[in-house]
Amino acid sequence: MTPAFTPSLALATAALIGAALPAQAQTARYEVEPTHTFATFEIDHFGASVNRGRFDRKEGFIELDRQARTGRFEITFHIASVNTGTPEFDKHLLAPDIFDAARFPTATFKGQQFAFEGDKVRSVTGQLTLKGKSQPVTFTARQFNCYQSPILKAEVCGGDFETTIDRTAFGLDYAVNMGMSKSVRIVAQIEAVRK
Repeated sequence: MTPAFTPSLALATAALIGAALPAQAQTARYEVEPTHTFATFEIDHFGASVNRGRFDRKEGFIELDRQARTGRFEITFHIASVNTGTPEFDKHLLAPDIFDAARFPTATFKGQQFAFEGDKVRSVTGQLTLKGKSQPVTFTARQFNCYQSPILKAEVCGGDFETTIDRTAFGLDYAVNMGMSKSVRIVAQIEAVRK
């Protein structure tokens, strides 16, 4: 005799099926908050000093699933917004022999490989595109946190990430033959607001 399919049996069956299925991802999307997000670059200047600058115009987003430890990050910086504090130096950086901003107006980073420690992001690996050339780059977090912003009334996630690149891999060869460093340290200060 076949047992009757009762409401309680239906609930038990649904619970068993639910337990057997993987938990749904809880991906949250965050929009880059421009007043707390910058990319600063540093390059040794013939061993005498360190030249520094940053890009002031940017936009992007972060998608995070801290439970599944996955994510996606895209950000675009506008080269013409370079700011070293010295207008003549900024103008030279935009010229064809360095960034060639007229031909390559943006730099982008697209990260899809996240490493976590608990629910905190520890590194993001992806493709950096600069001056029309793309190379794999890993940004390592010096710190990372999510918090409830009392001003924005929303969750904000962000951190300080850094990497060092060989600028010649991106066609940034200016003054290398005169002994200026190939290595450029990039520090990315990122905060993004949950939408």
